[in-house]
Amino acid sequence: MDYLIALYGPTSVGKTALSIALANLWHCPIVSADSRQVYRELRIGVARPSPSELEAAEHHFIADRSVLQRFSCGQFEVEALQRLAE
Repeated sequence: MDYLIALYGPTSVGKTALSIALANLWHCPIVSADSRQVYRELRIGVARPSPSELEAAEHHFIADRSVLQRFSCGQFEVEALQRLAE
């Protein structure tokens, strides 16, 4: 059986560290659902994971799109499910 674990909460409570620990424990990817971290151009104020955190586990949807590209919740759902199925 496959499981999907969701971590959510306010900024700076340790979600990234916990998600990396779980991803490494269970050998699974991290799928970010953050509506701002998905955009490459947004660097300040979005609390994007550091380069070392990004290297510590496979991440999806971090700096994945340009702010000039439309990206809807529906598109996220379709792409997230595709990436999880890989």
